Amino acid sequence: MRRDRAPLSRLQSVALSGSAFLLLVIAVMALGPLLAGAGWWWLCAATAAAVLFGGAGLRAIRVPASLVPVGELGILLLVLTLFFGGASSFLLLIPTADTFGLFGELLGGAQRTIQQQSVPAVVVPPLAFALALGTGLLAVAVDLAVHTLRLPALAAAPAMVPILVPGFLIEDGAEVGTLVLAAAAFLLLLRVDVRVRRRAALAQHDDDEVRITAPQRMPIGSTLLPTVGLAAAGLVAASLLTASTPSVSTSLLLGTGGQGALFARGVSPFLDLGRDLRRPDAVPAFSYVARDGDRPYFRLLTIDRFDGEVWGPGERRIDGDNAVAEFPTPTGLGDEVARSQHPIDVTVQQLRTTWLPLPYPVASVEGLDGSWFWDRGSLTVRSADSDTSGQQYRATMLEIEPTAEQLRAAGDRIPESIQEFTALPEDVPASIRELAGELGARGGTAYDRAVAIQEFLRGADFKYSVEAPVEEGYDGGGLDVIAEFLEQREGYCVHFASTMAVLARELGIPSRISVGYTAGTPTTKRVENVSVVQVDSQDLHAWPELYFQGVGWVPFEPTPGRGTVPDYSRPGASETAPAPERVPGTPAPTPGARPDLDPERQLSGGRTSAATNDPAVWPLVALALALLLLLPAAVRIWVRRVRLRRIRRDDRGADAAWREAMATASDLGFPAGADDALTPREAAEALLDELGGLDEGARRALHALRDSVERARYGPPGTAAPASEEALVELVAALRAGASPAARWRARLLPVSLLDTARAGRRAAARA
Repeated sequence: MRRDRAPLSRLQSVALSGSAFLLLVIAVMALGPLLAGAGWWWLCAATAAAVLFGGAGLRAIRVPASLVPVGELGILLLVLTLFFGGASSFLLLIPTADTFGLFGELLGGAQRTIQQQSVPAVVVPPLAFALALGTGLLAVAVDLAVHTLRLPALAAAPAMVPILVPGFLIEDGAEVGTLVLAAAAFLLLLRVDVRVRRRAALAQHDDDEVRITAPQRMPIGSTLLPTVGLAAAGLVAASLLTASTPSVSTSLLLGTGGQGALFARGVSPFLDLGRDLRRPDAVPAFSYVARDGDRPYFRLLTIDRFDGEVWGPGERRIDGDNAVAEFPTPTGLGDEVARSQHPIDVTVQQLRTTWLPLPYPVASVEGLDGSWFWDRGSLTVRSADSDTSGQQYRATMLEIEPTAEQLRAAGDRIPESIQEFTALPEDVPASIRELAGELGARGGTAYDRAVAIQEFLRGADFKYSVEAPVEEGYDGGGLDVIAEFLEQREGYCVHFASTMAVLARELGIPSRISVGYTAGTPTTKRVENVSVVQVDSQDLHAWPELYFQGVGWVPFEPTPGRGTVPDYSRPGASETAPAPERVPGTPAPTPGARPDLDPERQLSGGRTSAATNDPAVWPLVALALALLLLLPAAVRIWVRRVRLRRIRRDDRGADAAWREAMATASDLGFPAGADDALTPREAAEALLDELGGLDEGARRALHALRDSVERARYGPPGTAAPASEEALVELVAALRAGASPAARWRARLLPVSLLDTARAGRRAAARA
């Protein structure tokens, strides 16, 4: 198919660009069910507007049609640099080699966040970059179909991409309202194109002075019905595809999101650590420096769902408001429980997972690369677009020091929101129920029963072994495995932790299991005279956490020969026991030292990027915006200087002088200067009428420029006199004096003559 030869006016081109923009931004709305918030849509809309209307601007200044898509890609690059380039760019607009490296990292992060997040996903910077890039490329494709090929029906293809994506990922697909609006926008685009084609054709015939006998306005029925039919067909096709395409996953954005085993550089979210613990060679996971002498467990994740066979993590999506710069008070922790804050510096080595190794609980984490968020229930930290590999960060540990009496005082009170952590299947083996009843009879409170369970499992009858039989399904934490473990009385941390968690639930005590690492081993390496502690794969561990109202979730250690038994969980512990000796320099308990945030609410502050918080960025942003606003003025100054050089060299100087005079008149709001259909004599007379007269000097300057350009255009060769730069300067001064101050400022900042010149050039090319 060939392109229409009829050129489009500036208004017609903008109308088509506007219709294409409306179609694309409505189509992008179809991604709404997949993404959290609305800021991403405004980013996509801004990107689409920059590309589509930037393309219209390129056509207005007579850029060849074949180069407009290239120019639009350049505009897209500038937009991406402005939004995402940051300090790696020059003046926030010009990309550098570092900028392209940053873009590569963002694309890698976008791939990870698509794999790691659930629906609706938090739009972290890498995902926002991918959305902006994709929208910009779709905008180039739409503009290519609408303007370059002049086949706007093909614009449905790129517009269908965001409409169809939800159908592959969620069961409901795109929302019906979005489909209807997209169909209406497509209908509008086709209708505008029909009218534009007709008007452009009529304008071409008028310019060629050909008499048109056909009607000036096409019958509505001849164009409306096919347009409606085509839009309806597209709507039906989109609906059928969205409804019939099976979704990839109902819980994750793409794929299953599962992690591999540790030695595949990750940690399984299920209790399948036996094979990792049985590896013969230890692999360094991370190291840390604790200046206050702390040796905490490092938790990666908690698993709290139990179906009788498998323990698994709850299906909670990442919440973009839960930034790690500040954590809420742990669930259930009362003000009367002693606590203190201790900084710990962590350096990750060969551990690669989306969960961050941290003590529980922490007050804040700083220094991380990527987007990391805490989970509302467990306060574990997970990334939306990165992993732990190579991370270096500081965690401020919140050391909780409950007394045995405080734990006893909790009694059997369980908040409704914690009741789910007591759930067990109905088919609990009788041996487990009987043992739970026997252990429960040893204590009068939930705390005493928990201590009894821990003491039982750490007794002499149980043995720790990673070589426990696994060939018959013994390697796990299901009810059948626990029953077998209680018979064999030999296993590793998975068996001990899951057994205590199930026994606690059987006795009505909320429980969950944490997966992570024990405290590690001090090395001879020192940082600021503090030993570096190394944690490796042999320190992998699982342990139960039980809930007590007023204290919250507290860890227990039922695995013999592993880790450290907390003081509050030792048999015979009481509030009169001597307090543990503090390491010198440790701050005293400060219950009110940090904000008491409700973990059931979103953080009020939200999440801000480091670039947003950096005061030095804002002047650069303001400078970039100022440069964008001054760009038309800079182009106009350059055009004026080119014309003045032509006048001085007498390189068609008369024509250059006349064009500059008329351009100045157009910029100042005088219509005569913008009408390229007028001859120089007609334009001069019209300009005199609009000005209401000129002084004698300015009138002579106008006539001199008019006569000079007439002789150059219509006179015999060699008879034209050189143009007078002095006459041009005098006339321009008179024109500015005759305009209002607002018109003079508008002429400087928004010179419309640039568009007038482009329009005249296109008409001349069409006549040729």
